[in-house]
Amino acid sequence: MTSPSSDSGTSGTPPTAATAVRIPLPGGREVTHRDVAANGARFHVAELGDGPLVLLLHGFPQFWWTWRHQMTALADAGYRAVAMDLRGVGGSDRTPRGYDPANLALDITGVVRSLGEPDAALVGHDLGGYLAWTAAVMRPKLVRRLVVSSMPHPRRWRSAMLSDFGQTRASSHIWGFQRPFVPERQLVADDGALVGELLRDWSGPRLPDEEDVAVYRRAMCIPSTAHCSVEPYRWMMRSMARPDGLQFNRRMKRPVRVPTLHLHGSLDPVMRTRSAAGSGQYVEAPYRWRLFDGLGHFPHEEDPAAFSAELVNWLKDPEPDR
Repeated sequence: MTSPSSDSGTSGTPPTAATAVRIPLPGGREVTHRDVAANGARFHVAELGDGPLVLLLHGFPQFWWTWRHQMTALADAGYRAVAMDLRGVGGSDRTPRGYDPANLALDITGVVRSLGEPDAALVGHDLGGYLAWTAAVMRPKLVRRLVVSSMPHPRRWRSAMLSDFGQTRASSHIWGFQRPFVPERQLVADDGALVGELLRDWSGPRLPDEEDVAVYRRAMCIPSTAHCSVEPYRWMMRSMARPDGLQFNRRMKRPVRVPTLHLHGSLDPVMRTRSAAGSGQYVEAPYRWRLFDGLGHFPHEEDPAAFSAELVNWLKDPEPDR
């Protein structure tokens, strides 16, 4: 793989999805890149291994590559690891609308069907975790197991944002996203420098490598990505008092009825532990909570070995405990 920093966009030419997103795993291990159609759009996926499907869902400000360590671990453990780019990000379609969580969740379950599988274990981080919770409620027959990292259940998230000043302050970036035009410009300024700042500020003591940061900065600078990346958060905040938002919140009262693993970093500065920890009340199935001591908002990247071991062992457990 060419060093990401060798082509960071300083020439003034915006990067393309082909060069910034369709990249190999560390060490040169080749993944299969392809596009699949689902829910009226086209989605880029990266695939490695054979076996039961595990669909990996990234958060902000990242794309499929955030799961590079877990893809290798899952494939070696006998799973078909597929990491998708969410709508508007990476190599997927940048549509003018469709960024509400219900539609984004249908993107995910549509990809499961397009991959020819009867169901999948969903693994989501940050926004991907929010959508994984949603998909498990909306299409439970397509979700075999659920793994969520660094994100509470949507109803728990809403409650924390409205009633917990500490969580509101920790999520100041989401409030900042509500401004028109400004967040998009900030995210791409100076070749995506803000992306690097967020990745470092939200991590625990184990900071990301600059080469990894350069990959994310470059992907954010693909035209229209910044706008599409913040649109889900605009919906999440602006819809709270609107009929569509209230309807979504009522819909999420339905319990999750698939085994759920909930992972969180004890030093997460974006999503407080107390905000995430109450999510088990929405699960009527085996539920396991795992707190990673000394890790921040990106436990799957900060300590990939520990995260991957927890993930694989739980997936292989035929009877995950409550």
